Amino acid sequence: MLLGRVLAPAAISAIIARGMLRAHPGGAQRVPQRPAISAAKDLRARSDFQKSPAAVALLGWLAVSAFAEAPAAAQVATQGIAGNPGAVDVEPGTGALGQLIGFGPESGVRLGGVLVSNGNYLASGGNNPGVASFNNLFVTALDTDLDRLAHIPGAMVGAALLRFDGQPTNQQAGVVTGYNSLPGAPPLDRTEFYELWWRQSLFADTVVVRFGKLVPSNDFNDVVRPVPVKDSSLQIPAVSGLLYTPVFKNPTILGFLPGYYNSAYGGTMTLALSQRSYLSLGVYDGNGARGVQTGLETSPTFNGYRFQIGEIGTAWLLGPQGLPGSFAIGAWDQTGQLTLNGNNGLITQDGSQGVYMFASQRLWKGEPGGEGVSGFIQFGVNNSRTTLFATRYFGLGLTAFGLIPGRPGDSFGAGLAWSGLNQNAGYRRDEVMFQVYDQIQVTNAFYLEPALTLSTPGETSARQPAVAFTLQSTILF
Repeated sequence: MLLGRVLAPAAISAIIARGMLRAHPGGAQRVPQRPAISAAKDLRARSDFQKSPAAVALLGWLAVSAFAEAPAAAQVATQGIAGNPGAVDVEPGTGALGQLIGFGPESGVRLGGVLVSNGNYLASGGNNPGVASFNNLFVTALDTDLDRLAHIPGAMVGAALLRFDGQPTNQQAGVVTGYNSLPGAPPLDRTEFYELWWRQSLFADTVVVRFGKLVPSNDFNDVVRPVPVKDSSLQIPAVSGLLYTPVFKNPTILGFLPGYYNSAYGGTMTLALSQRSYLSLGVYDGNGARGVQTGLETSPTFNGYRFQIGEIGTAWLLGPQGLPGSFAIGAWDQTGQLTLNGNNGLITQDGSQGVYMFASQRLWKGEPGGEGVSGFIQFGVNNSRTTLFATRYFGLGLTAFGLIPGRPGDSFGAGLAWSGLNQNAGYRRDEVMFQVYDQIQVTNAFYLEPALTLSTPGETSARQPAVAFTLQSTILF
């Protein structure tokens, strides 16, 4: 394959089920604390496997992955999945778990999930060169169609459970915005009642409302998901399979917008303005901005900290081949008094605001197969003086899928992420990440993904540049 074959970004083939039920995003978050707090002590204590044994094992797995057999011809090849399915799939997995125990496609009940595991080796640079880290994510979800089961038109309910066990991978590298999207804020060993929601479709899917405990980055600021338009021909089957956090959540909104793995209580409304355009509005518990791990909370908190956001987007078909593309722009507002213990003392700010945009475009489509190339761009800016992440961001990437003869489910690509960091937090002025990967479909529901990340870490204690290898496995069920 192509780490072997050339590492590079893959894709997501999430489908908007039932009108505007969409895939949902991710992003690592941090609790407010001073950056680079004795990183060496904490990171060495947390790593169970270090130096050469882990490095040899990880590199060995990368080599073995190149010989994965092509999926059986009878299997339906999916053109790539997200690098963090737990962060983008509102209905995780394939539903095979439910079918195994008797809930077929017509039952109105879906039970599925995903198991994502990765190993990382920091080859050079960062805070702890030569160290290895390991992360494991398990998400399972139960969704029921109340229209079918209880004759409540347009209604669905869902619940999800999340378990994460990990290590401070990004802190080891000193990468502020996260080269690995699985680990976020501590605690790094957690069990969450991840989601509990009611979804109501009205006026023939022209209006869709969802409320409860949600993952709002499912609905906002996520370039890897399809835009929620009603014309299915406008869906881009693969946007990116990058593993880094910025592809799931723009770094200028990190720490504000609830998302993987810190879900929050609130509500989302999406309006279909036309077959090709939409408007989404949301209001959520905003206590994540002051360091509360909202994903671990069992009940909502109403205390003046509120996060509100709006996004408008559209999609199109370009040229004689009808190549799908999409564009969205959004604005957000965080209320409440925010603080940061910065280099020059305590900084306070009454709320924060920001704007963002993203676009994706299928650039080439082969005939008669589904092979092709897609690209994306991202931009964001905020006025925060207290954020632990970025105040400006720009990113882009390319994905090629189905180009290897006999392997229609494989994809590869690359992404570049530039973040202008908050100087009040004691970081360097900016941080750059370049990541390439190769997503290998071993079987229809099992993927291996080696990745290589080059970065200029934003933490002042980290050596530049940093080079990290990742091998990730994903099992959908």
